[in-house]
Amino acid sequence: MADHIINGKELVSDVRGRLKEEVERLAAEGLQPGLAVILVGEDPASAVYVRNKAKACEQVGIYSEVHRLPAETTQTELLELVHKLNAAANIHGILVQLPLPKHISEDAVIDAIAVEKDVDGFHPINVGNLSIGKPSLLPCTPAGIIEIIKRTGTSISGKRAVVIGRSNIVGKPVAMLLLRESATVTICHSRTENMKELCREADILVVAIGKPKFVTKEFVKPGAIVIDVGINRLEDGKLAGDVDFDDVVGISGPITPVPGVVGPMTITMLLQNTVQAAKALRS
Repeated sequence: MADHIINGKELVSDVRGRLKEEVERLAAEGLQPGLAVILVGEDPASAVYVRNKAKACEQVGIYSEVHRLPAETTQTELLELVHKLNAAANIHGILVQLPLPKHISEDAVIDAIAVEKDVDGFHPINVGNLSIGKPSLLPCTPAGIIEIIKRTGTSISGKRAVVIGRSNIVGKPVAMLLLRESATVTICHSRTENMKELCREADILVVAIGKPKFVTKEFVKPGAIVIDVGINRLEDGKLAGDVDFDDVVGISGPITPVPGVVGPMTITMLLQNTVQAAKALRS
C-alpha cells in the first residue's frame, strides 16, 4: 500500500533540481529569471503562500521580490504597481496573490498583467490559448497535476479521466490539459447525476471541490490514480483533502496525500513558468 502513496518531497525535489540547473545556465548567459509577488492585506494563509514562494525562488536561484501592500490600497494604486512591474526589465513573472480585498476587482488586476508575465496563467489570453492548444503560460496547479501523473509512470493517452470540480483555477483547465494529453475527459460538479458511477469508470480521478473527505472508496475504480487538490481544515485543526485518504488508499493506485504533493508542485510550476517567461522575453 505504501508504494501507492506519491512521495511529494522526492518528486518536487527532482523537478526543482532540474530547474536550478537551468537557472544556473541562464545566469551564466547573463539572464536571471525574476518573479514579483504582490500581497494586498494580511490574510494569514496568503502570507504563508507568499513566504513559501519566496523560499522556493531562493532555492532554485530565481530573483524574487515581494510587494506587501496594506488592505486599504486602492485598485488604482495596485494597477499602477502592476504597470510598473510590466515595464521592469528584471521582472519576468508577476503574481498577484488572491483573494484580493473586496473593493478591488480581481478581473481588472489579472487583465492588467502583461500576458507574457502572467505566470499564474489566469490572463484571458493565456486561458484562450490553453483552450485552443496554442503555447501559453499554464495555470500552475493544473500543470502540476499533469506533471505528477506523468511522473508516476501513468500513461494519459486513451485513458478515462474524471475531474470533480469546474472552477476556472483548477477544474476547467486541468480538464483541458488532460484532453490535450488525449484522455477522454468528464467533468463532474454539484449538479452531476450518478457521480459515483461516473467516477468509478475513471483511470485518472482529479478531485477539486473543497469538501473534506467527500470522495470515498465507492467513487474509485481499483488501481485508478487519484489526485487530491483539496486542502481543508477540520474542526480538530487537522488538514484533510477532498478525498477520504484512509478509505481510498487501499483500493486506488497512486494517490496524493494532503498536504505535501499538489501544493508544493503548484509552487514548482510557478518557478517553471517564471523561467519559461524569462527565456521567451529574452528572445
